[in-house]
Amino acid sequence: MAAQPALDRALRSARIRRVLWVTLFANLAVVVAKLAVGAAANVLSVMAEAAHSSTDAWNNVLALALTRVAAKEPDEDHPYGHGKFETLGAVAIVAFLSVTVYELCRGAIRRLVTGAGDPNVTALVVGTMIVSSVVSWAVARYELRQGLELGSDILVADAAHTRSDVYASATVLVGLGLVALGYPAADALFTLFVAAIIANAGWRILSRTVPILVDERAVAGDTIREIAREASGVVDVLDVRSRGRQGEVFAELTVTVDRSLNVEAAHQIADDVERRIVARLGARDVVVHVEPALRAP
Repeated sequence: MAAQPALDRALRSARIRRVLWVTLFANLAVVVAKLAVGAAANVLSVMAEAAHSSTDAWNNVLALALTRVAAKEPDEDHPYGHGKFETLGAVAIVAFLSVTVYELCRGAIRRLVTGAGDPNVTALVVGTMIVSSVVSWAVARYELRQGLELGSDILVADAAHTRSDVYASATVLVGLGLVALGYPAADALFTLFVAAIIANAGWRILSRTVPILVDERAVAGDTIREIAREASGVVDVLDVRSRGRQGEVFAELTVTVDRSLNVEAAHQIADDVERRIVARLGARDVVVHVEPALRAP
């Protein structure tokens, strides 16, 4: 058997939490700035962006809690470990995004129907959106780079959400330009566009996390068979299964060996197969069953 050392998992969890703390403080600064200028100037799209950024901050708080749980060692109730709590946190981010999309659409449609509350575009509003866009872009790149390096679903998901802030802010800036040119309805229309960007970010997160939660195959069966057949003494490879995500792959397979071998020799072959799969795939745990071959090797 092979498993990722406990120290490695603890260090990974600590690094993920450090990234989340940095991201949290950056997001809070962006939220305060957008909310203050958006409310003062009655610009719905900017306040919508503040709401969007606030979900980033809530996501960071949720992720900080879940990554601590995910780093725990396997126990009697969770023999495969707690890694899926991190993936579950990514799905929770989508729930936050859904609420945000609903609120943005409701506010924008209400303003389009009633025509109330024309926005007041000022240099401060525009400047705030530009600065917040730059901050969000830097945070998203940092978080994505760390998420890919650490194999963290929740960091990659949160980076996608933060990256959508950049696109949304750019969209809002275009809308503010149209408002300044005498088209106040552009504020509400571009708020709807922001909602669409956020909804797309949520869909991308789901497409990455749902396969993990439903135990979709993590590694192609032919890949595992090819690795296993490289071990001396393996006659055939059967019943290949895998699940998990990068850095948390679990694999199970059956190898057949010469039926004349004793138990110790057959076990050594199984150990060799396990070591090869762990080394090549970075799997956390590999289980190899041994059966006598029906034919001579």
